[in-house]
Amino acid sequence: MLCAAIDIGSNTTRILVAEPDEGKLKKVMEQRAYTRIGQARTEDGSIPEEKISEVAEVVETQVRMARELGAEGFRAVATAALRDAPNGKDAAEAISEAAGIPISVVSENEEGRLAFLGATKALGYKVDGRVAVVDVGGGSTEIIIGTVDGGVEQVRSWPIGSGQLADELITSDPPSASEIRRIRDRIDEEFAEVQITRPEQAVAVGGSATSLRKIVGARLEYETMERSIRVLSGDDAVEVGRQFELDPVRVRMLPTGVLILEKVSELLGQELQIGKGGIREGIVLDMLNGGIDVSEPALAPG
Repeated sequence: MLCAAIDIGSNTTRILVAEPDEGKLKKVMEQRAYTRIGQARTEDGSIPEEKISEVAEVVETQVRMARELGAEGFRAVATAALRDAPNGKDAAEAISEAAGIPISVVSENEEGRLAFLGATKALGYKVDGRVAVVDVGGGSTEIIIGTVDGGVEQVRSWPIGSGQLADELITSDPPSASEIRRIRDRIDEEFAEVQITRPEQAVAVGGSATSLRKIVGARLEYETMERSIRVLSGDDAVEVGRQFELDPVRVRMLPTGVLILEKVSELLGQELQIGKGGIREGIVLDMLNGGIDVSEPALAPG
């Protein structure tokens, strides 16, 4: 069955259309729009009507494209951007009405479960012991700990994300050394009292992590993350985007995403492997549960 998963986040609204193919998820279409809901929120945290209309149009277009490809199953979720907004429920209803499919505003635990499922099943090999899945979004950061066989044991969430921090603390392009210091200080404050049981392996998912793959490769160690900060601080967003085939909008948010990932890696005592799956893959696997055997860790993007 061809399934479509839509993820409405603080920075982007993304769709994945995929189907099972010989134990893997075959990706038929992926598409994203930088809708920047987090940046548009008003002083009381509400989402303006014009932003709701913009997101509704994006989702409606994504649903239409998926239907044209033959998608039969649809699930759309909204995370921190709508979850934390006073009018998040109304926004979800408006988007749902325009797109013609239900929009679920998921809890932190459900978001974590889906991200863990998508990340661990896409590794492509058996993982023993506890795995930490790190999801740095535009408006929040989650660390989900569990095992492949037993599932999620713990979901922890902090109201700090790449888009929100970039909007608050970066005004220069490229970011200045003093701005990088301020970002580090802010992240240190947020995680000052945090203690986490160290896992055997850690996987990073989300837009910041997947974008970093183009700059430094699939493993995030201290040295590679420091190198990425030097790259992102050395040229403006348009030039960095040109060099590494990244959208300049993403590049402007990447320094904050990198520094959050760096801090989380330190807390976990593990380098981070950049995952090939995340919340959207988790949604599709959830929809297919019963149609294919999702208990096998060999499932991976094709």
